[in-house]
Amino acid sequence: MLVAIPTTHQAQARTLRCAMPYAESQAACEKLRAQFDKRYRQVAPKAVERLAHDWERLVTFYQFPREHWRHLRTTNVVESPFAAARLRISAAKRFKKVDSATAIIWTLLQVAEGTFQRLNAPELLPAVYAGTTYVDGIKQIAVNHQEVAA
Repeated sequence: MLVAIPTTHQAQARTLRCAMPYAESQAACEKLRAQFDKRYRQVAPKAVERLAHDWERLVTFYQFPREHWRHLRTTNVVESPFAAARLRISAAKRFKKVDSATAIIWTLLQVAEGTFQRLNAPELLPAVYAGTTYVDGIKQIAVNHQEVAA
């Protein structure tokens, strides 16, 4: 997205863009998005369109417990192990057998698993799995067919 913004504006755009997922609520995040739209619509319309296209995925974590936000805001869980795998695989250039490639990938993932960070508040997982509704990280309880913050 930042590639679509002129280099003279990239630092400010990056600061504003990075602040969005760390807003205290989805409403505050929406305000930051509105600022971004207003500031960069004329200068970089493609960046504004890209943000709008990905917006629902960007703010999905607000529908989960606040304790899990730290883990949901990042893709490091996926990227870190595969970065190590890419490094080893590119060094080997090519495997003669698929089984060799599969073995090294699984070994690397098992080693990386040892450094994975445990999920905060794992006791909330059954509720999340059951479909409990969260708004801005706060559990909602249905009262007379209306949801109320718990």
